[in-house]
Amino acid sequence: MYQLQVENMSCGHCVGAVTKAVQALDAAATVAIDLASKSVRIDSSAALADLTAAISAAGYPVSAAS
Repeated sequence: MYQLQVENMSCGHCVGAVTKAVQALDAAATVAIDLASKSVRIDSSAALADLTAAISAAGYPVSAAS
């Protein structure tokens, strides 16, 4: 399970784009997004570096990860 801070998210489209980017790497991944706090919780077997790269490539820079 990963907890990320992701910038530039503000609407449902953003949620969909981030979710799609994660699930392109791991179709079984679970993604929970809180727009107010810009936090993304991901339960995935994919590597953290790959997930952050995919989210950033979708236009949503990851500012912190744990």
